[in-house]
Parts: sequence; structure tokens; C-alpha cells
Amino acid sequence: MNTDTVTQSQFVSLNGSSAPVLSRLSYVASEPFAVNIAFRTERGRWVEWTFARELLVTGLREPSGIGDVRVRPDLSTDEGILILEIESPDGYALVEIEREDVERFLDAATELVPLGTESDCFDVDAFIDEITNV
Repeated sequence: MNTDTVTQSQFVSLNGSSAPVLSRLSYVASEPFAVNIAFRTERGRWVEWTFARELLVTGLREPSGIGDVRVRPDLSTDEGILILEIESPDGYALVEIEREDVERFLDAATELVPLGTESDCFDVDAFIDEITNV
């Protein structure tokens, strides 16, 4: 088991559909500022989005995000549901996810890398090598 990674799978409602969609939240300590959410599509393919962990943390309390990913607790009539809006040139998705699932995921991610200590775990030199060796 990899002790620097948190992964959590759950079913979510996508665009108000009555059929739930399998999703996967993941966090890797070596990329401490980011979280990933992936949605399973037909034939086992996954569509994945990466965004700031802080966006998800803030989104538990108040609307968060102004870009392609927004977390909107205010759009749900059920306090137990968190709304995640994802937008791209290819379309728009509104995801309903259980607040408790997000809280449990963030608790586990924060155990790996406490909030505010992300820069201590981020290897700037490795990142520079990665983006310049394309």
C-alpha cells in the first residue's frame, strides 16, 4: 500500500441523473496542492479533473472557485450534499456528492499533508525538470 496517497471511491449524481456515476477522489502527497476527481464512463474509461485542494476545503463552508471547477454548497437544498460544477469547452457537469464523503477524504489527505504545509512537500526542482523536459 502506498502511504503517501489517499483514494476514495463513491457514487455521485451527475447532472441530476437518477443513475449514479462511480467517481474517485484522489490525493498524492508529492502533489500537495492538488486533488483529482475522476468519473467512470462507459467501458471502464475515466474522465479526470485536477484542481486545488484548498478549493475543496473552502467549498465545504462557502461557494469556492471562479474557473473551470467550482464548489457550491449553496446550490443544494440538502445540507448533506455538496455541489461540484465542472465546465470545459466540451460541456458542463453538475455533480452532487455526499458532504460526509468529501469531509472523510479531506481528513485523510490532511493527515498526509496538513493544511498550510504543502510547500514543505513540494519538490520545486522536480517540477521544473518535468515541465522543461517536454
